[in-house]
Amino acid sequence: MAPKEPLLLTPGPLTTSLTTKQAMLRDWGSRDSEFIAMNARVRARLVEIAGGVGTHVAVPVQGSGTFAVEAMLGTFLPRDGKLLVLVNGAYGKRMVKMLQIMRRAHVALETPEDTPPAPQDVARKLSGDPTITHVVVVHCETTSGVLNPVREIADVVAKAGRRLLIDAMSAFGAIPSDAHDVAFDALAASSNKCLEGAPGFGFVICRRAALEACAGNAHSLSLDLHDQWANMEKTRQWRFTPPTHVIAAFDQALNEYAAEGGLAGRGARYRRNCQVLVDGMRALGFKTLLPDALQAPIIVTFHTPQDPRFEFEKFYDMLRLRGYVIYPGKLTVADSFRIGCIGRLSEADMRGALAAIRDALGELGVTKLSPKAA
Repeated sequence: MAPKEPLLLTPGPLTTSLTTKQAMLRDWGSRDSEFIAMNARVRARLVEIAGGVGTHVAVPVQGSGTFAVEAMLGTFLPRDGKLLVLVNGAYGKRMVKMLQIMRRAHVALETPEDTPPAPQDVARKLSGDPTITHVVVVHCETTSGVLNPVREIADVVAKAGRRLLIDAMSAFGAIPSDAHDVAFDALAASSNKCLEGAPGFGFVICRRAALEACAGNAHSLSLDLHDQWANMEKTRQWRFTPPTHVIAAFDQALNEYAAEGGLAGRGARYRRNCQVLVDGMRALGFKTLLPDALQAPIIVTFHTPQDPRFEFEKFYDMLRLRGYVIYPGKLTVADSFRIGCIGRLSEADMRGALAAIRDALGELGVTKLSPKAA
Protein backbone atom coordinates (compact mmCIF):
# COMPACT_ATOMS: atom_id res chain seq x y z
CA MET A 1 0.00 0.00 0.00
CA ALA A 2 1.46 3.37 -1.02
CA PRO A 3 1.83 5.73 1.97
CA LYS A 4 -0.59 8.29 0.52
CA GLU A 5 -3.13 5.81 -0.79
CA PRO A 6 -6.14 5.99 1.56
CA LEU A 7 -7.97 2.98 2.87
CA LEU A 8 -11.51 2.80 1.52
CA LEU A 9 -14.02 2.15 4.30
CA THR A 10 -16.88 2.20 1.80
CA PRO A 11 -19.33 -0.27 0.22
CA GLY A 12 -17.28 -0.28 -3.01
CA PRO A 13 -15.06 0.26 -4.83
CA LEU A 14 -12.83 -1.14 -2.11
CA THR A 15 -9.24 -1.31 -1.04
CA THR A 16 -7.58 -4.18 -2.92
CA SER A 17 -4.33 -6.04 -2.38
CA LEU A 18 -1.15 -4.95 -4.15
CA THR A 19 -0.99 -8.30 -5.96
CA THR A 20 -4.54 -7.87 -7.26
CA LYS A 21 -3.62 -4.44 -8.61
CA GLN A 22 -0.42 -5.81 -10.14
CA ALA A 23 -2.42 -8.42 -12.05
CA MET A 24 -3.79 -5.57 -14.18
CA LEU A 25 -0.36 -4.60 -15.52
CA ARG A 26 -0.48 -7.07 -18.41
CA ASP A 27 -2.47 -6.68 -21.60
CA TRP A 28 -4.52 -9.67 -22.76
CA GLY A 29 -5.93 -10.57 -26.14
CA SER A 30 -9.59 -11.48 -25.73
CA ARG A 31 -9.18 -14.51 -28.02
CA ASP A 32 -5.88 -15.61 -26.51
CA SER A 33 -5.98 -19.17 -25.20
CA GLU A 34 -4.62 -18.14 -21.79
CA PHE A 35 -7.31 -15.51 -21.38
CA ILE A 36 -10.02 -17.93 -22.49
CA ALA A 37 -8.77 -20.43 -19.88
CA MET A 38 -8.76 -17.69 -17.24
CA ASN A 39 -12.32 -16.74 -18.07
CA ALA A 40 -13.47 -20.36 -17.77
CA ARG A 41 -11.60 -20.70 -14.47
CA VAL A 42 -13.24 -17.59 -13.02
CA ARG A 43 -16.72 -18.75 -14.03
CA ALA A 44 -16.18 -22.19 -12.50
CA ARG A 45 -14.89 -20.71 -9.25
CA LEU A 46 -17.92 -18.47 -8.92
CA VAL A 47 -20.25 -21.44 -9.25
CA GLU A 48 -18.23 -23.27 -6.57
CA ILE A 49 -18.51 -20.30 -4.19
CA ALA A 50 -22.27 -20.28 -4.78
CA GLY A 51 -22.55 -23.99 -4.03
CA GLY A 52 -24.07 -24.61 -7.44
CA VAL A 53 -21.74 -27.12 -9.08
CA GLY A 54 -23.74 -29.28 -11.48
CA THR A 55 -26.90 -27.17 -11.31
CA HIS A 56 -25.85 -23.55 -11.84
CA VAL A 57 -23.71 -21.50 -14.23
CA ALA A 58 -21.98 -18.14 -13.88
CA VAL A 59 -22.65 -15.53 -16.55
CA PRO A 60 -20.48 -12.40 -16.43
CA VAL A 61 -21.53 -9.08 -17.94
CA GLN A 62 -19.56 -5.90 -18.57
CA GLY A 63 -20.25 -2.94 -16.30
CA SER A 64 -20.94 -2.33 -12.63
CA GLY A 65 -23.08 -4.49 -10.41
CA THR A 66 -26.15 -2.50 -11.43
CA PHE A 67 -25.68 -3.79 -14.98
CA ALA A 68 -25.78 -7.36 -13.66
CA VAL A 69 -28.93 -6.68 -11.65
CA GLU A 70 -30.69 -5.15 -14.65
CA ALA A 71 -29.55 -8.05 -16.81
CA MET A 72 -30.93 -10.49 -14.23
CA LEU A 73 -34.32 -8.79 -14.06
CA GLY A 74 -34.65 -8.37 -17.82
CA THR A 75 -33.57 -11.93 -18.59
CA PHE A 76 -35.38 -13.90 -15.91
CA LEU A 77 -38.70 -12.03 -15.74
CA PRO A 78 -40.78 -13.09 -18.76
CA ARG A 79 -42.57 -10.40 -20.74
CA ASP A 80 -45.85 -11.67 -19.30
CA GLY A 81 -44.46 -12.20 -15.79
CA LYS A 82 -44.87 -10.05 -12.69
CA LEU A 83 -42.19 -9.32 -10.11
CA LEU A 84 -42.64 -8.65 -6.40
CA VAL A 85 -39.82 -6.31 -5.33
CA LEU A 86 -38.93 -6.28 -1.64
CA VAL A 87 -37.83 -2.72 -0.93
CA ASN A 88 -36.07 -1.45 2.19
CA GLY A 89 -33.47 0.86 0.73
CA ALA A 90 -32.06 2.56 -2.32
CA TYR A 91 -31.20 -0.64 -4.19
CA GLY A 92 -34.70 -2.05 -3.98
CA LYS A 93 -35.98 1.29 -5.23
CA ARG A 94 -33.45 1.18 -8.07
CA MET A 95 -34.86 -2.16 -9.20
CA VAL A 96 -38.35 -0.68 -9.26
CA LYS A 97 -37.04 2.08 -11.52
CA MET A 98 -35.45 -0.51 -13.82
CA LEU A 99 -38.73 -2.35 -14.12
CA GLN A 100 -40.59 0.86 -14.87
CA ILE A 101 -38.17 1.61 -17.71
CA MET A 102 -38.44 -2.00 -18.98
CA ARG A 103 -42.23 -1.75 -18.71
CA ARG A 104 -42.41 -5.05 -16.88
CA ALA A 105 -45.25 -5.74 -14.48
CA HIS A 106 -44.23 -5.39 -10.85
CA VAL A 107 -45.42 -4.56 -7.37
CA ALA A 108 -43.38 -3.44 -4.36
CA LEU A 109 -43.56 -4.54 -0.74
CA GLU A 110 -41.80 -1.72 1.08
CA THR A 111 -40.57 -1.49 4.66
CA PRO A 112 -38.49 1.24 6.34
CA GLU A 113 -34.76 1.29 5.64
CA ASP A 114 -33.97 -0.12 9.08
CA THR A 115 -36.57 -2.90 8.85
CA PRO A 116 -36.16 -6.21 6.97
CA PRO A 117 -39.12 -7.58 5.00
CA ALA A 118 -41.05 -10.10 7.07
CA PRO A 119 -41.35 -13.54 5.44
CA GLN A 120 -44.98 -13.80 6.58
CA ASP A 121 -45.78 -10.53 4.80
CA VAL A 122 -44.18 -11.90 1.64
CA ALA A 123 -46.30 -15.05 2.00
CA ARG A 124 -49.47 -12.96 2.35
CA LYS A 125 -48.57 -10.86 -0.68
CA LEU A 126 -48.02 -13.97 -2.80
CA SER A 127 -51.21 -15.60 -1.55
CA GLY A 128 -53.21 -12.49 -2.39
CA ASP A 129 -51.82 -12.02 -5.90
CA PRO A 130 -51.56 -15.18 -8.03
CA THR A 131 -50.27 -13.15 -10.98
CA ILE A 132 -46.89 -12.66 -9.26
CA THR A 133 -44.40 -15.06 -10.86
CA HIS A 134 -41.11 -13.91 -9.32
CA VAL A 135 -39.76 -12.24 -6.18
CA VAL A 136 -36.53 -10.23 -5.85
CA VAL A 137 -34.75 -9.35 -2.60
CA VAL A 138 -31.54 -7.51 -1.71
CA HIS A 139 -29.44 -9.72 0.57
CA CYS A 140 -27.54 -6.89 2.28
CA GLU A 141 -29.07 -3.46 1.69
CA THR A 142 -26.08 -1.12 2.03
CA THR A 143 -28.33 1.92 2.32
CA SER A 144 -28.43 1.01 6.01
CA GLY A 145 -26.29 -2.14 6.31
CA VAL A 146 -29.30 -4.30 7.16
CA LEU A 147 -29.13 -8.05 6.55
CA ASN A 148 -32.37 -9.28 5.01
CA PRO A 149 -33.68 -12.80 5.81
CA VAL A 150 -32.98 -14.32 2.40
CA ARG A 151 -33.13 -17.98 3.48
CA GLU A 152 -36.55 -17.56 5.12
CA ILE A 153 -37.86 -15.56 2.16
CA ALA A 154 -36.57 -18.24 -0.22
CA ASP A 155 -38.54 -20.88 1.69
CA VAL A 156 -41.73 -18.81 1.46
CA VAL A 157 -41.26 -18.18 -2.26
CA ALA A 158 -40.58 -21.85 -2.98
CA LYS A 159 -43.60 -22.96 -0.96
CA ALA A 160 -45.77 -20.57 -2.99
CA GLY A 161 -44.42 -22.03 -6.25
CA ARG A 162 -42.81 -18.76 -7.36
CA ARG A 163 -39.22 -17.99 -8.45
CA LEU A 164 -36.63 -16.06 -6.45
CA LEU A 165 -34.04 -13.57 -7.71
CA ILE A 166 -31.37 -12.15 -5.36
CA ASP A 167 -29.32 -8.97 -5.45
CA ALA A 168 -26.35 -10.29 -3.46
CA MET A 169 -24.04 -7.47 -4.50
CA SER A 170 -22.63 -6.68 -1.05
CA ALA A 171 -23.03 -10.14 0.45
CA PHE A 172 -21.77 -12.74 -2.03
CA GLY A 173 -18.55 -14.32 -0.86
CA ALA A 174 -18.89 -13.29 2.79
CA ILE A 175 -22.46 -14.16 3.83
CA PRO A 176 -23.81 -17.64 3.00
CA SER A 177 -26.32 -18.03 0.17
CA ASP A 178 -25.57 -21.60 -0.90
CA ALA A 179 -27.63 -22.73 -3.88
CA HIS A 180 -28.35 -26.06 -2.18
CA ASP A 181 -29.91 -24.29 0.82
CA VAL A 182 -31.44 -21.20 -0.82
CA ALA A 183 -33.60 -21.92 -3.86
CA PHE A 184 -32.97 -19.14 -6.37
CA ASP A 185 -33.15 -18.88 -10.14
CA ALA A 186 -30.55 -16.11 -10.28
CA LEU A 187 -28.21 -14.25 -7.94
CA ALA A 188 -26.36 -11.09 -9.03
CA ALA A 189 -23.06 -9.77 -7.64
CA SER A 190 -19.94 -8.00 -8.87
CA SER A 191 -16.18 -8.19 -9.05
CA ASN A 192 -15.38 -5.47 -6.54
CA LYS A 193 -17.26 -6.27 -3.35
CA CYS A 194 -16.58 -9.13 -0.92
CA LEU A 195 -14.40 -10.96 -3.45
CA GLU A 196 -12.09 -7.90 -3.46
CA GLY A 197 -11.42 -7.56 -7.18
CA ALA A 198 -11.38 -4.36 -9.20
CA PRO A 199 -14.64 -2.79 -10.43
CA GLY A 200 -15.57 -3.42 -14.06
CA PHE A 201 -17.88 -6.40 -14.39
CA GLY A 202 -20.81 -8.04 -12.69
CA PHE A 203 -21.98 -11.63 -12.83
CA VAL A 204 -25.14 -13.63 -12.30
CA ILE A 205 -25.19 -17.12 -10.86
CA CYS A 206 -28.03 -18.79 -12.74
CA ARG A 207 -29.88 -22.05 -12.23
CA ARG A 208 -29.12 -23.60 -15.57
CA ALA A 209 -32.58 -25.08 -16.17
CA ALA A 210 -34.18 -21.68 -15.50
CA LEU A 211 -31.70 -19.84 -17.74
CA GLU A 212 -32.35 -22.25 -20.60
CA ALA A 213 -35.99 -21.16 -20.55
CA CYS A 214 -35.13 -17.43 -20.77
CA ALA A 215 -34.43 -17.11 -24.51
CA GLY A 216 -36.16 -14.04 -25.89
CA ASN A 217 -37.03 -12.47 -22.53
CA ALA A 218 -34.37 -9.76 -22.48
CA HIS A 219 -35.15 -6.13 -23.24
CA SER A 220 -31.54 -5.41 -24.25
CA LEU A 221 -28.95 -7.02 -26.48
CA SER A 222 -26.04 -6.12 -24.20
CA LEU A 223 -27.84 -7.29 -21.06
CA ASP A 224 -29.21 -10.57 -22.42
CA LEU A 225 -27.79 -13.18 -20.06
CA HIS A 226 -29.18 -16.08 -22.06
CA ASP A 227 -27.45 -14.90 -25.21
CA GLN A 228 -24.23 -14.17 -23.31
CA TRP A 229 -24.28 -17.64 -21.76
CA ALA A 230 -25.14 -19.44 -25.00
CA ASN A 231 -22.28 -17.69 -26.78
CA MET A 232 -19.81 -18.50 -23.98
CA GLU A 233 -20.85 -22.13 -23.99
CA LYS A 234 -20.36 -22.30 -27.76
CA THR A 235 -17.20 -20.21 -28.25
CA ARG A 236 -15.77 -19.83 -24.70
CA GLN A 237 -15.59 -16.11 -25.46
CA TRP A 238 -17.48 -12.94 -24.54
CA ARG A 239 -19.86 -11.58 -27.18
CA PHE A 240 -18.35 -8.10 -26.95
CA THR A 241 -14.99 -6.70 -25.74
CA PRO A 242 -14.36 -8.10 -22.26
CA PRO A 243 -12.78 -6.10 -19.40
CA THR A 244 -9.59 -8.15 -19.67
CA HIS A 245 -7.53 -6.37 -17.03
CA VAL A 246 -10.34 -6.54 -14.49
CA ILE A 247 -10.86 -10.25 -15.13
CA ALA A 248 -7.14 -10.87 -14.59
CA ALA A 249 -7.32 -8.95 -11.32
CA PHE A 250 -10.39 -10.95 -10.31
CA ASP A 251 -8.63 -14.23 -11.06
CA GLN A 252 -5.87 -13.18 -8.65
CA ALA A 253 -8.40 -11.97 -6.10
CA LEU A 254 -10.07 -15.38 -6.19
CA ASN A 255 -6.70 -17.02 -5.49
CA GLU A 256 -6.38 -14.82 -2.42
CA TYR A 257 -9.98 -15.54 -1.44
CA ALA A 258 -9.27 -19.28 -1.46
CA ALA A 259 -6.02 -18.78 0.47
CA GLU A 260 -7.95 -16.91 3.19
CA GLY A 261 -10.31 -19.83 3.63
CA GLY A 262 -13.06 -18.90 1.21
CA LEU A 263 -16.40 -17.76 2.55
CA ALA A 264 -15.65 -18.84 6.11
CA GLY A 265 -12.34 -17.02 6.29
CA ARG A 266 -13.45 -13.88 4.45
CA GLY A 267 -16.67 -13.65 6.42
CA ALA A 268 -14.84 -14.09 9.73
CA ARG A 269 -12.44 -11.22 8.97
CA TYR A 270 -15.29 -8.93 8.04
CA ARG A 271 -17.17 -9.85 11.21
CA ARG A 272 -14.10 -9.04 13.30
CA ASN A 273 -13.68 -5.74 11.48
CA CYS A 274 -17.32 -4.89 12.09
CA GLN A 275 -17.15 -5.77 15.77
CA VAL A 276 -14.03 -3.67 16.33
CA LEU A 277 -15.67 -0.75 14.52
CA VAL A 278 -19.02 -0.95 16.31
CA ASP A 279 -17.47 -1.41 19.76
CA GLY A 280 -15.05 1.45 19.19
CA MET A 281 -17.64 3.87 17.82
CA ARG A 282 -20.07 3.10 20.65
CA ALA A 283 -17.25 3.66 23.14
CA LEU A 284 -16.73 7.11 21.62
CA GLY A 285 -20.44 7.84 22.03
CA PHE A 286 -21.85 7.18 18.56
CA LYS A 287 -25.11 5.29 18.10
CA THR A 288 -25.63 2.68 15.40
CA LEU A 289 -28.80 2.78 13.32
CA LEU A 290 -29.34 -0.96 13.55
CA PRO A 291 -29.42 -3.39 16.46
CA ASP A 292 -26.71 -6.04 16.31
CA ALA A 293 -29.19 -8.75 15.26
CA LEU A 294 -29.93 -6.94 11.98
CA GLN A 295 -26.43 -5.66 11.25
CA ALA A 296 -24.55 -7.27 8.35
CA PRO A 297 -20.74 -7.20 8.68
CA ILE A 298 -20.47 -5.17 5.48
CA ILE A 299 -21.15 -1.51 6.24
CA VAL A 300 -22.38 0.19 9.43
CA THR A 301 -24.63 3.23 9.59
CA PHE A 302 -24.10 5.70 12.45
CA HIS A 303 -26.41 8.50 13.50
CA THR A 304 -25.02 11.98 12.94
CA PRO A 305 -24.13 13.61 16.28
CA GLN A 306 -26.32 16.44 17.56
CA ASP A 307 -23.29 18.64 18.26
CA PRO A 308 -23.59 21.72 15.97
CA ARG A 309 -19.81 21.64 15.46
CA PHE A 310 -20.08 18.31 13.64
CA GLU A 311 -20.14 18.90 9.88
CA PHE A 312 -19.86 15.74 7.84
CA GLU A 313 -17.90 17.35 5.01
CA LYS A 314 -15.23 18.62 7.41
CA PHE A 315 -15.21 15.32 9.28
CA TYR A 316 -14.83 13.44 5.99
CA ASP A 317 -11.96 15.65 4.84
CA MET A 318 -10.12 15.26 8.13
CA LEU A 319 -10.36 11.48 7.94
CA ARG A 320 -9.29 11.54 4.29
CA LEU A 321 -6.16 13.50 5.24
CA ARG A 322 -5.46 10.85 7.87
CA GLY A 323 -5.74 8.09 5.26
CA TYR A 324 -9.34 6.86 5.66
CA VAL A 325 -12.28 7.34 3.28
CA ILE A 326 -15.78 6.83 4.69
CA TYR A 327 -19.22 7.27 3.12
CA PRO A 328 -22.10 9.74 3.52
CA GLY A 329 -25.49 8.55 4.64
CA LYS A 330 -28.21 7.53 2.21
CA LEU A 331 -31.16 7.26 4.56
CA THR A 332 -34.49 9.01 4.62
CA VAL A 333 -35.30 7.82 8.16
CA ALA A 334 -32.31 9.46 9.90
CA ASP A 335 -29.38 11.82 9.41
CA SER A 336 -26.40 9.49 9.20
CA PHE A 337 -23.05 8.45 7.76
CA ARG A 338 -21.59 5.03 6.96
CA ILE A 339 -18.32 3.19 7.52
CA GLY A 340 -17.52 -0.01 5.63
CA CYS A 341 -15.83 -3.15 6.98
CA ILE A 342 -15.00 -4.92 3.71
CA GLY A 343 -12.11 -4.89 1.27
CA ARG A 344 -8.49 -5.60 2.13
CA LEU A 345 -8.85 -4.26 5.68
CA SER A 346 -7.75 -5.74 8.99
CA GLU A 347 -8.63 -5.23 12.65
CA ALA A 348 -5.56 -3.00 12.90
CA ASP A 349 -6.90 -0.86 10.06
CA MET A 350 -10.23 -0.49 11.86
CA ARG A 351 -8.45 0.57 15.05
CA GLY A 352 -6.43 3.04 13.01
CA ALA A 353 -9.66 4.47 11.64
CA LEU A 354 -11.08 4.78 15.15
CA ALA A 355 -7.97 6.67 16.26
CA ALA A 356 -8.35 9.01 13.28
CA ILE A 357 -12.01 9.56 14.15
CA ARG A 358 -11.09 10.38 17.74
CA ASP A 359 -8.48 12.89 16.55
CA ALA A 360 -10.86 14.49 14.05
CA LEU A 361 -13.58 14.90 16.67
CA GLY A 362 -11.08 16.56 18.99
CA GLU A 363 -9.94 18.93 16.28
CA LEU A 364 -13.54 19.84 15.48
CA GLY A 365 -14.35 20.28 19.17
CA VAL A 366 -17.24 17.82 18.94
CA THR A 367 -18.34 16.49 22.33
CA LYS A 368 -22.08 15.74 22.01
CA LEU A 369 -22.20 12.49 20.07
CA SER A 370 -25.76 11.42 20.79
CA PRO A 371 -28.01 11.54 17.69
CA LYS A 372 -29.86 14.56 16.45
CA ALA A 373 -33.47 14.67 17.55
CA ALA A 374 -35.85 13.33 14.92
